[in-house]
Amino acid sequence: MLAVASAVVAVGTATGMFSALGEERGGEAAVGEDRPVVTHARTSAAPAPAPSGSTTPPVRPSPSASPRRTTPRPAPTVAKRRVPQLYRHPDSQVADWVRAHPDDPRAAVIGDRIADRPAAVWFADFAPATIASRVRAVTSAASAQGRVPVLVPYAIPDRDCGGASQGGAPDLAAYDGWIDAFARGLGSGEVIVILEPDSVAQADCLSAADRAARFASLARAGRVLKAADPGARVYYDAGHSGWHPPGRQADLLRQAGATAAAGIFSNVSNFQTTEDEIAYDRQVLDALGGPASLGAVIDTSRNGNGAPANGAWCDPAGRRIGRAPTLDTGQARIDAYLWVKLPGESDGCKGAAGSFTPSYAYDLASSS
Repeated sequence: MLAVASAVVAVGTATGMFSALGEERGGEAAVGEDRPVVTHARTSAAPAPAPSGSTTPPVRPSPSASPRRTTPRPAPTVAKRRVPQLYRHPDSQVADWVRAHPDDPRAAVIGDRIADRPAAVWFADFAPATIASRVRAVTSAASAQGRVPVLVPYAIPDRDCGGASQGGAPDLAAYDGWIDAFARGLGSGEVIVILEPDSVAQADCLSAADRAARFASLARAGRVLKAADPGARVYYDAGHSGWHPPGRQADLLRQAGATAAAGIFSNVSNFQTTEDEIAYDRQVLDALGGPASLGAVIDTSRNGNGAPANGAWCDPAGRRIGRAPTLDTGQARIDAYLWVKLPGESDGCKGAAGSFTPSYAYDLASSS
């Protein structure tokens, strides 16, 4: 993969790639916390003043009369809205490692700061016969808990331009069929779909004809997913703030059909600061046009210390986990902070691409 790219790395397995993390702890609000929304109660209108030409004499209170009592204005009513919680899938490499190594001195930190927090569930292998049932297993479990799963379809042909995460469907016709099956597993609840990381921002590796064909297939995928589940929120690849200029990225997204989706995602598997991504995503959205409802989600899984100065992307030293996953960012047009890339899964330098590396996970979880 090009050094400028998001450096998504994944390893397909017979059951798909699962990543799972949990709730926010410490000083920030927990995901799913009830937040008050103030609404004002309806009050009676004050009597209208007499017309200026009225001859009705004013009524004066008797000196012995009791002081006039006024009804106090009702206090504003407070309604509570529940912020949906993100789903934490119990099966992931990091969760498996923590369960298998209870006596490892790193296990408590890795478990508390990574394994117990919600993260995306990746489907990175091309297995058309089983994809619908595997997706349904995740969405059904999330629905039973009343939580929102984050799913990553990652099987576009020529993904990663032949880099560490090469693979995917053999051709776009096969990919379209895979997406159809993927959509059948969505169910009817709310779900977030991170559609094909790097598929738009890294499309320059394709010929003009192949790029146009890919974008047509991605646009179709968005329509199919939304038609299968109206509660699906599909986001398209916007790269990150250290890659394409906002106008260029918006042009690519428009060709890929992003204006008909929920919005865009950025920083997947990268390290750009949340503040930089917020500013960049808003610029991309402004340049993209489309409905005002379009928003952005940001991968904050490894951006706690920002990107390294030398531009390294493959398991660079000195990084740490970022903001906890939440659907309540408090930022206009920023729909969520998500952990799309599971912290501790290697880019291919500290371990095999996509494999869980406990030393790397511990560094990310404990770095200051």
